[in-house]
Amino acid sequence: MLKAVAMHIGELASHIGVSTRSLRYYEQQGLLAPARNGSGYRVYDRLAVARAGNIKSLLEVGLTTEDILHYAANGCSDRPLSETPRCPAELDTVQDRLKSLDDRITRLQRLRNRLASHESALVEEIGAETTRV
Repeated sequence: MLKAVAMHIGELASHIGVSTRSLRYYEQQGLLAPARNGSGYRVYDRLAVARAGNIKSLLEVGLTTEDILHYAANGCSDRPLSETPRCPAELDTVQDRLKSLDDRITRLQRLRNRLASHESALVEEIGAETTRV
């Protein structure tokens, strides 16, 4: 568990293993909303620390920031994912992302097959021309 009740951006970045730029990006995407101290510096409480760690973990498994917003909207990112019962919204999000990836893989495989056929035709045509010369 965390010793500090609040962390500044550099401390949090080091704690979860991301850059300060990543934390600012999470904030820009609406995933984090740190408080500000009297000097205007970001201050992350325990809830924000848990959310930031969860964001990093979820991005690493292939979810998008939009997917993670869905998690947050359903209260699935308020505690470390490893310490909380799983949220039904998580399954929906993961299944949607898997379907999207499967669809993309199918489209890319079709494109690859067309390109390979084109390559074969070129090799055959270019090979035939070079033997004629």
